[in-house]
Amino acid sequence: MFRIGWFSTGRDRDALTLFSKVHQAIQGGFLEDVEISFVYCNREPGEFPESDEFMAYVRKCNTPLIYLSHRKFMPSLRERGLEESKRGVGFQALEKWREMYDRRIEKLIQNYSVDLNMLAGYMLIFSEYFTRRHVMINLHPAPPGGPKGTWQEVIWETIKRRLPEAGCMMHVVTEALDEGPPATYCTFPLKGPKFDGLWREVDEKLKHQSFEELRAAEGEENPLFKAIRWEEFKRETPLIIETLKAMSQRRIRIVSGTHTVLVDGKASKRGLCLNREVEERLRSEA
Repeated sequence: MFRIGWFSTGRDRDALTLFSKVHQAIQGGFLEDVEISFVYCNREPGEFPESDEFMAYVRKCNTPLIYLSHRKFMPSLRERGLEESKRGVGFQALEKWREMYDRRIEKLIQNYSVDLNMLAGYMLIFSEYFTRRHVMINLHPAPPGGPKGTWQEVIWETIKRRLPEAGCMMHVVTEALDEGPPATYCTFPLKGPKFDGLWREVDEKLKHQSFEELRAAEGEENPLFKAIRWEEFKRETPLIIETLKAMSQRRIRIVSGTHTVLVDGKASKRGLCLNREVEERLRSEA
């Protein structure tokens, strides 16, 4: 049995959908060798309606639920750390808070044995202490070598650099934020009937304004931006499910300590491409 720990903030409907899809894949037998040992949430009941709904669903699935409000954990130290980082005078207080919070998490989950920790909409940054002691993977909205940052920043950078493809990847979590080695990924082309007209529309607008002016004026409502986001978003859950399948079958292994990714027993810097599996899953769900 391949056991995972599931970390989520449960801040929106997407977090619940993601968990429910994976749970259904387990119950339905597609992930027959996968078990969710526990779900950890950094909010407690009563803080936000969205996370309350998420936690209620987890309980309904009879999955062990662990939570600890990060807002209520040593709040004066956290506030001092956030204030210092805003003023650019250092991160020592914030890093200290993160490690103390993560050490508390470690105690809460110590009785659960897992092969992998999955970050699925978990909005806190882990301390260096925790990342060195636990194997974790996280979803990033770009393929290996693609733009970094939030999904909004990634898409605008994709447009600005006129990249030929977009996608998403599951990467290993290390002390370097968003820079851990890729474990799996999928891609889709940004050319063809879905995109050609939208690129021409952007080009026409850029004759009359700068790229930054276009970005500020249209934001997430830009048609090309929305089309890229939709194609990327609909592949996220299939990629996570297919990644868990591949890892439960030991096609992919992450070496604890070094964070080296092994694909079919060989070290890989790019990870395993799951384009075929993800596209087949999308067709089957259409």
